[in-house]
Amino acid sequence: MDKFIPVVVIKELAEVDKILPALKANDINCAEITFRTSCAAEAIKLANEKYPEMNIGAGTVINAKQCKDALKAGAKFIVSPGLSVEVAAYCNEKNIPYLGGCVTPTEVMTAISYGCKTIKFFPCSNYGGLSTMKALAAAFPQVNFLPTGGISDVNLAEYLSWEKI
Repeated sequence: MDKFIPVVVIKELAEVDKILPALKANDINCAEITFRTSCAAEAIKLANEKYPEMNIGAGTVINAKQCKDALKAGAKFIVSPGLSVEVAAYCNEKNIPYLGGCVTPTEVMTAISYGCKTIKFFPCSNYGGLSTMKALAAAFPQVNFLPTGGISDVNLAEYLSWEKI
């Protein structure tokens, strides 16, 4: 999994050819295209067709139907704001990386039981930020964490310097 995954909201398909080349120009070869818009699946499909060298995933996936639609469109990984057991089970069955949102030890344990190797820590700043992630990592050394929510140019370097991301 990439260390830095931009969250991309595509409202119109034409934005694919604006946003993804800009990411590539800055040596960012991945994107999480959110399922917050009606054209998300189409955008993922188009992104994979036009930019096959990029690691394109689907974000804000909250149920199995969205997960199946995203994978059918070519998503290479799935991200959720919380931990969805049905999405985790389906991704585990299909051997697709799933980054379910977790903020408690119980949620992390559930994610691990479904084969998750990277956990989305969201919303990061609301749940203690880096210090909480470090505490969770001490108890769960078998997973990495992807912080989301409250990461900015002010604290980005601090997060990127941590080896468990």
